[in-house]
Amino acid sequence: MEFAPDATTTELVQQLESFMDEFVYPAEAIYDAQMEERIGVWGPPPIIEELKTEAKKRGLWNLWLPGEAGAGLTNVQYASLCEIMGRSLHLAPPATNCAAPDTGNMETLHLFGTDEQKEQWLKPLLAGEIRSAFAMTEPAVASSDATNIETRIERDGDEYVINGRKWFISGAMNPNAAILIVMGKTDPGAARHRQQSMILVPRDTPGVDIQRGMKVFGYDDRDHGGHAEIVFTDVRVPVTNILAGEGDGFAIAQARLGPGRIHHCMRAIGIAERGLELMVRRAADRVAFGKPLTDQGVIRDWIAEARVKIEQLRLLVLKTAWLMDTVGNKGAHTEIQAIKIATPKTVEWILDKVVQTHGGGGLSQDFPVAEWFAQVRTLRFADGPDEVHKNALAKREIAKLTARA
Repeated sequence: MEFAPDATTTELVQQLESFMDEFVYPAEAIYDAQMEERIGVWGPPPIIEELKTEAKKRGLWNLWLPGEAGAGLTNVQYASLCEIMGRSLHLAPPATNCAAPDTGNMETLHLFGTDEQKEQWLKPLLAGEIRSAFAMTEPAVASSDATNIETRIERDGDEYVINGRKWFISGAMNPNAAILIVMGKTDPGAARHRQQSMILVPRDTPGVDIQRGMKVFGYDDRDHGGHAEIVFTDVRVPVTNILAGEGDGFAIAQARLGPGRIHHCMRAIGIAERGLELMVRRAADRVAFGKPLTDQGVIRDWIAEARVKIEQLRLLVLKTAWLMDTVGNKGAHTEIQAIKIATPKTVEWILDKVVQTHGGGGLSQDFPVAEWFAQVRTLRFADGPDEVHKNALAKREIAKLTARA
């Protein structure tokens, strides 16, 4: 594994940092003002479209997707760029068409979609003309075990009929989220990991009832389309809307969630880096007990620990990205679980110190750190809770050692 970025990465990092400095960071205040004016409105404010136009001009578009459909970057190359975008989470990922859940949905369509499905849905997603949502989590079951999913997808002639309830479906409140990828059971009597299928459901299909936007720690994430609760009642779509085939849903989910997990971790490191910067600036500006906070031992301890933790995380994430590039997602399974366990919890610790250093202001809307903290805390549930990843990781370690005995 090479630690120095290659020429392509170095050039793109410079271009992206220039874009962030010239357009994204100055737009954050505009974004805040526009969101204040759009109370109750779901979807991104106008500034996002302006940033998308500028990003396209600079070739900073679909950087996450390998091959001809995207920038053709490796996971290692994209890691540095994704981290930079994480520094302005509301603006940079959607501006470059690198925002969740669209990235995972586009990759799913890229890998498993038919030519017709790609033409109808992937093409406009890649162009940034529409948004999407991924409907897996359910309120009535422990969705940490995806085999528990109860939503039914039943064939009726040339159609599938869908019935069920989903919640925390990111992005679905956005009127521009034109397509939903829905996971449900087509054959409850099949083998445990062959019961599930995934199907494409246009948002405007009769029977799709988007009931409400769920709040997360009090935030509704209106700009990204919120987190919807959706009821599907006798929703009918053509049989051609199935992804891959009946019984392939669990395998598709595993293929989709691996890259999604590492992208979350890459962006979280960017949040941690910017949080550390804010902590140092705030500490330098504040005086307590006769000296600046930067002269207080406890603050220096936090700053030093934060820097060590960030460097540790970055190395682990880069190693994981390198393994995904060289031996594939399955070969990087252990490391993907490790970063998903370590990154949110560690960045949460860093942001806790950033909040503490800001005093009461750290709890308010005057600084972004409270919202960052809430966002990072949710990552300990997104794409599987800590406990599930720890259990799977421990089982693999036990199996390795048991096999040697």
